[in-house]
Amino acid sequence: MARIDLNADLGEGVGDDESLLGTVTSANIATGAHAGGAEVLRRAVAIAAGRGVAIGAHPSYRDRAGFGRASLLHVVRDDPRAARALVEDLAGQVLDVAVEAHRHDRVLVHVKAHGALYNEAVADAVAAEVVLAAVIRAGEVIGLVPGLMTQPHGHLWDQARAAGVPVLAEGFVDRRYLPTGHLVDRRSPGAVLDQLDATVDQALALASGWVGTQGGGHALVAVESLCVHGDTPGAVDAARAVRTALEGAGWQVRAAGAPA
Repeated sequence: MARIDLNADLGEGVGDDESLLGTVTSANIATGAHAGGAEVLRRAVAIAAGRGVAIGAHPSYRDRAGFGRASLLHVVRDDPRAARALVEDLAGQVLDVAVEAHRHDRVLVHVKAHGALYNEAVADAVAAEVVLAAVIRAGEVIGLVPGLMTQPHGHLWDQARAAGVPVLAEGFVDRRYLPTGHLVDRRSPGAVLDQLDATVDQALALASGWVGTQGGGHALVAVESLCVHGDTPGAVDAARAVRTALEGAGWQVRAAGAPA
């Protein structure tokens, strides 16, 4: 039976984490830089651990006011010291989740950047270098380099594979795609799918290796994990509907590396 992972960005202090963690198979838990952290982080990790959900860290630029959507790439690009500081900051964010997972006898399985940092690591080599360096640095501390979750065939995907870091190709069930196979800018009209039927249809298409695109065409997109954004209204209903549809279509919904 074909397998696919269902992940959610959560631990952000919004949405219904507990219900999401009863449906998804992987969790990307906010580290506090853009949202969440502290008790919110600890609770999300505890619930995920108790339900056998794969635990991932969801680090970001430090931008709580803008929910991690403000870029610092121009600073990092021009100042090597700023780049090194960001690597250490991101590594520390990852370790916050790893340490909490360890308290529950679990390991940190993966890292997925958030917001502007996620998108830039796909499209920009410098941003990808920073994210990859942070994950490797965190791995040196915990003794195991976690995998990276990112869009396939972007800069971070390419760099991680070249470095021998495990990488998990991700697709988005609730975001519109460009003909290139990349995401429509969130600020553009129609960038976020808000109809449940459209979200389910896109999940099934992505699981099968393609996606409908802006303008009516389609792109080939091979993914191993499908994302539901926990801060999107209706996220729990979307996650449940997507999982039901996937299983009804014959997919085994499991975290990457989980026993069959």
